[in-house]
Amino acid sequence: MKRGKKYLEVLKKYNPQEELDVVKALDLVKELKYAKFDETVEVSINLNLKKSHTVRDTVVLPNSFGAEKKILVFTKADKEKEAIDAGAAFAGGDELIEKVKAGWTDFDVVVATPDMMKEVGKLGPILGRKGLMPNPKTGTVTNDVKGAVSELKKGRIEFRANKEGILNMGIGKSSMPSSKVYENIKALFDEVLRKKPSDLKGDYVASVYVSSTMSPSVKINHKAI
Repeated sequence: MKRGKKYLEVLKKYNPQEELDVVKALDLVKELKYAKFDETVEVSINLNLKKSHTVRDTVVLPNSFGAEKKILVFTKADKEKEAIDAGAAFAGGDELIEKVKAGWTDFDVVVATPDMMKEVGKLGPILGRKGLMPNPKTGTVTNDVKGAVSELKKGRIEFRANKEGILNMGIGKSSMPSSKVYENIKALFDEVLRKKPSDLKGDYVASVYVSSTMSPSVKINHKAI
């Protein structure tokens, strides 16, 4: 991959093989930042997983960042008001399902009550492609509409390791204090550790890196998180 001059210039400022304390790594990422916009800080956790293993769940980050997400709730009429009062942008049943079938996707997260999943399941080609299909494992298929929406508004996000065992996600903004981004990383890391497969032998976490949207990656001493 061909790198730009600015990117190659910042590579001279640090040793990519050195493992740093989390906060020091985050401070360095800010120093390496050269884009003019408020870059997203990302964390990449490399896990030693077998093909049969799945690491997937949700976590409520202590420090929210980014634009507020639009939440869509598929539910019967008796829970529509509960969803809207909790902060959902949209709530409804068949009429919203038909709207999505027609191509409407102006929402960021989808929650559904169990009694709606038979019809919501038909939206798989649309929602699944965008990673928006409700799932009981991530708390987005539930009768507790108020609780689900409230947690999502607070910053609950889904994490999932891919087939290569890599979990990559935005965890903050460059403008945030490093201590706040660290709190988010720790919350995520603690949840990932809780999801360690019971039959896994040896080291579970291979490495952890942080970076911003445009910066090189900085290796973290993950055993000190």
